[in-house]
Amino acid sequence: MLPRGASSMPPPPNSAPYSPPPRVTLPSGLEILRTFSGAVIFLEILFGTIVWILVASTGVPLPVLQGWVMFVAVTAWFLSIVFLSVFLFGYANRVAVNWNQADFIFHGATFVFYFGAFLLQAATTSLHHFPRKFNSTTQESILNGREYNISIAASIFAFATAICYGCSTALALRRWRLNNS
Repeated sequence: MLPRGASSMPPPPNSAPYSPPPRVTLPSGLEILRTFSGAVIFLEILFGTIVWILVASTGVPLPVLQGWVMFVAVTAWFLSIVFLSVFLFGYANRVAVNWNQADFIFHGATFVFYFGAFLLQAATTSLHHFPRKFNSTTQESILNGREYNISIAASIFAFATAICYGCSTALALRRWRLNNS
């Protein structure tokens, strides 16, 4: 029996919004650059900058292929700068987000897109000997000698950038699993 005036209903939940504390295993401030993850993110930004400068300097002879490469390179470059800035300026400690999971999802998705961009850039490079116009009497190739060399460099740096995003994905997965267990 319940005492007189008591209710069998549980008390109502607190009406104040609850946000769990952020889960951050990476340091904030300049200390982020002293970790493997911070150094790899810095390399992603550096190599990504080189990729889109090289692709843009070829004159973009195949806009369908190289347009996607440029989109991925510039978007990933911008988002990597934003991601690094979140830790550099300490916003990660103020926003209630599972940063280990966000890190894994961001770098995993970016790795997939960047690897695809590398394949498209390599395909563009491999088409260098095809004629620019199939009906033409002149045999002007899609990429001239200078553009071909720049396209090779862009392919190499796109691969290096994809590897950096893959390494960041592996490091983020490791942090996420260690933090959840």
